[in-house]
Amino acid sequence: MADMTELVGSQQWIDKAAKPVEKAVHGLFESEGGRVAKDTLNGTWLGHPLHPVLTDVPIGAWMMAQVFDGIDAACDSNRYADAARVCILTGLAGAVGAAITGLTDWSDTGGASRRLGFVHGLVNVTATTLFLTSALLRRRERTSGAVAASTAGFATAMVGAYLGGGLVYQQTIGPNHALPNDVPDGFTRTIPASELAEGAMRRVILGDTPVVLIRDQGRICALSERCAHQGGPLSQGELRDGVIHCPWHDSQYRVEDGSLVHGPSTFDQPCFDTRIVDGYIEVKAQ
Repeated sequence: MADMTELVGSQQWIDKAAKPVEKAVHGLFESEGGRVAKDTLNGTWLGHPLHPVLTDVPIGAWMMAQVFDGIDAACDSNRYADAARVCILTGLAGAVGAAITGLTDWSDTGGASRRLGFVHGLVNVTATTLFLTSALLRRRERTSGAVAASTAGFATAMVGAYLGGGLVYQQTIGPNHALPNDVPDGFTRTIPASELAEGAMRRVILGDTPVVLIRDQGRICALSERCAHQGGPLSQGELRDGVIHCPWHDSQYRVEDGSLVHGPSTFDQPCFDTRIVDGYIEVKAQ
């Protein structure tokens, strides 16, 4: 099955349909208020992406609808018809939130991730449409057509969930990309302090971990160089008023402590201790 996600991600023709949608989503969040809304939908306030939290609602509710339909079919009754209908409606409400947050997260992807995410979204829209059809058919009583629609919808939702798993576990969309690898104990000598001018940023290696050194208002700060969002190179970003902007998707972090200012990242950036000894900057993991 892993070949399926790789196959979808390699289809460059999908970009023609995906790119306009991406631009439209970005256009919704261009204002300052839009940026705040985007942070909320990304889950910056939660400490990790909001989308996977909301996806549990439709999957769980629709699974229970299948259980209730299965019991009624086995007993040749409509005893749990109302329960199945409530589960389907609950899942539809949850699917709206999952779709909005997922679309927001997806808009900051590219390449194979964007293609796979676009198909993932289309599959989930299809599943939601099938469940909506089932809900409309159940307005008076459970029918074979309504059960067939919800069964097909659940099978489709499982395909969408599989593709979503590929985004997380193969394309690594969502996990924290800034976690330090093997970092030496104690302080490590890096570059002469004279080589780091005011407002400058410099990439150094601490063990196996890339670190960005920043001189801001006389202070020397150090953060993990890979952006927590998708591993963008912060040393190639922009420094404005004590905040470093990732060059890829404009995630923003305070250089003094790595705290998140704006998403799409949902994680703080790991921060390192610094000192100057014999004219050299030394760095240590906190």
